[in-house]
Amino acid sequence: MSDRLAVLPQYLLPKQALTQLMGKLAGLEGGSATTAVIRWFIQRYKVNMSEALEADPAAYKSFNQFFTRPLRPGVRPLADADWVCPVDGAISQLGRITGAAGDQIFQAKGHHYSTQALVGGNAALAAQFAHGHFATIYLSPRDYHRIHMPCAGRLLRMIYVPGELFSVNPTTARGVPGLFARNERVVCVFENDAGPFVLTLVGATIVGSMATVWHGVVNPPRPGTLRDWDYQAQNIHLHRGDEMGRFLLGSTVVLLMPQGDLHFTADWQATRPVRLGDVTAQQAERRCCSARADVHPHARPGVRWGGPF
Repeated sequence: MSDRLAVLPQYLLPKQALTQLMGKLAGLEGGSATTAVIRWFIQRYKVNMSEALEADPAAYKSFNQFFTRPLRPGVRPLADADWVCPVDGAISQLGRITGAAGDQIFQAKGHHYSTQALVGGNAALAAQFAHGHFATIYLSPRDYHRIHMPCAGRLLRMIYVPGELFSVNPTTARGVPGLFARNERVVCVFENDAGPFVLTLVGATIVGSMATVWHGVVNPPRPGTLRDWDYQAQNIHLHRGDEMGRFLLGSTVVLLMPQGDLHFTADWQATRPVRLGDVTAQQAERRCCSARADVHPHARPGVRWGGPF
């Protein structure tokens, strides 16, 4: 069966209603029933609980608490590199942003989408990444679902872009054109000495919500309209390896980096599993990130969740 045929049922599914239902269920504190679901999930997806700060499934009051579980100190050391991997997952695609205008991101064979579409239609923002670089990383159900900073940066803005809620698994990426620029997403814009960079958190079917450390839960609500927050006056700085956000049930991160003499590490190839803190890339003309390799990848005490979670 072709990938396009395989994803046809997703066009018919009531994806938003299903996502809202699963989000509510995942937040319930159901005692032994919740623990039973968590134990089933661990066995079904072979989740490595030895890395979790709390390894006992019964310690989690809700499925969301389990899904966003923190890791034990030291299990994800940060490489001494300009850019480190922001998540656990698998590389979907990576490379240059191509095309005559330097705005095309490769999704899968036969599929590209534009940087402007990804960031919610903002041409000026997209232009900052003309002929730049991208990396798309898929988080499977078994992975650690907190997102960390790949590079030190100052937060400039956050954009919530409403959209579809297709699955983001590899089959769907091959079968749905422009998938990552069609799905609901949260675009986080930062800057540092090397220029701007973007971390885009892409939603998916049954992804109940996405959250950031400075805002808290971004969605819900889902008003169906674009929302934009400007943080330039607030002087919010995050270090390389700091936690910056979380997924409540799965999804994908798309990292945009500006044009420059940047080199992805040689073993970064599509489908390769990656872990938080791995070497991602080096910046030849300058080092854009702190060289501290001993920072543990948890949110610093000075960066607090900005809302309910």
